[in-house]
Amino acid sequence: MKKPSDHKTNREQLRQSIIGLGEKSIRKSYYPELQQRIAELEQSNRELQEEIIERQEAQASAKKLARQLQQSQKMEAIGTLAGGIAHDFNNILSAIIGYSELAQLHMLSDCDRKTCAAAKDLDRVLLASERAKELVRQILTFSRQQDYERTPLKLSQVVTDALSLLRSSLPQSVEIRTKIEIEDELIMGNATQIHQIVMNLGTNAKHAMGEGGGILTVEIDRIEIEPIDEKSKILQLAPGPYLLLKVCDNGCGMERAMLDKIFDPYFTTKPKDQGTGMGLAVVHGIVKSHNGLITVYSEPGKGTSFLVYLPQLVDLPAKKTISYSKEIPLGTERILLIDDEAMVARMQGRLLESLGYIVTVKTDPFQALETFTDVPQDFDVILTDMTMPKMNGAVLAQHLLEIRDDIPIILCTGFSELINETKALSIGVRAFAMKPLMRRSIAALVRKVLDSRP
Repeated sequence: MKKPSDHKTNREQLRQSIIGLGEKSIRKSYYPELQQRIAELEQSNRELQEEIIERQEAQASAKKLARQLQQSQKMEAIGTLAGGIAHDFNNILSAIIGYSELAQLHMLSDCDRKTCAAAKDLDRVLLASERAKELVRQILTFSRQQDYERTPLKLSQVVTDALSLLRSSLPQSVEIRTKIEIEDELIMGNATQIHQIVMNLGTNAKHAMGEGGGILTVEIDRIEIEPIDEKSKILQLAPGPYLLLKVCDNGCGMERAMLDKIFDPYFTTKPKDQGTGMGLAVVHGIVKSHNGLITVYSEPGKGTSFLVYLPQLVDLPAKKTISYSKEIPLGTERILLIDDEAMVARMQGRLLESLGYIVTVKTDPFQALETFTDVPQDFDVILTDMTMPKMNGAVLAQHLLEIRDDIPIILCTGFSELINETKALSIGVRAFAMKPLMRRSIAALVRKVLDSRP
């Protein structure tokens, strides 16, 4: 006979067996549906994560585009500002150049000009003014973002000239070392753009070296890329002769991740208020437009080296015959001169008088128009500035031509978005010139216009 405890044990075992059978039955009935639901939830979760990532990327892209648009607008504003500065600066340069040349005219003889200290000082003033004139031209060219004329250039000469200007913008703590292995080798390029390469790379090096300064090394050499050369494959350069410009500094250097972005527009490691991120992007664009290549090598704490490969010009294009005379052309004709800047107007008037012309100077375009209306046959040529208050030079020229359609007009400007040579000629102007004009240039221009009259 079984004990009560045995019956209790058997009932418990039976109960567990029934429960087990039930669980197995449930698993067998619902497991596929459960697995499918789990898979659906996992897929939904993945899609949700992808959507979140896409939204984050879209937001990041939108912010990047907004920053680029903001930078673009800043650059456009800078271009407008540059034009205004260039106009005013060219007027100042016109006065500096003009009065310096007038002072030179007072030197008694050629011998005195060569030995007199004052004459030598004036020569230096004019040389510095020429450099400033070129700098303004670079600013204007950059702000206009236009195509550049290319001519055969001595790379060594352009780089040397650029370094002399760069020197003045670098602190004394920066030492410039040069090693130029070539002299007469040429490239087909634009001097202003090559100049900009050197200035931008030099300025970049200055920031990399910091306040403590360092050594900026600039080298030029000639290399030959052979068809079977491994370098040709790596650099993807067409075989042939190249001039290699190296610009190296011993500054802070850069990480590899930074090197991959260094030529991207608007990328900069400088604080927000100290850089636009366009300097190296502009250099890259210039080199590419010259069918060249730029590479960069850098290590943190060891400095940075930029290598610029420019195709050497071997076959020179046919030279244009240019006639040049040491004699400055003179004249006795009557000139109406209009410029709202009194200092510039007086200077230009004196320069033209020194050439033998009879000059009537006006600083108000309405007064000039009134004078011409009264006696239109009393003038042989008109020289007018473009940017003037109330009436610009182009509008003035149209009024003058309505009164006398055969009057030769020369339109000058320091800078204006409203006019260029094509537009000026289309309204009947005979010649268009950019300020500042040297005495020889203005003499040749006036004489050419007068001699071309029917």
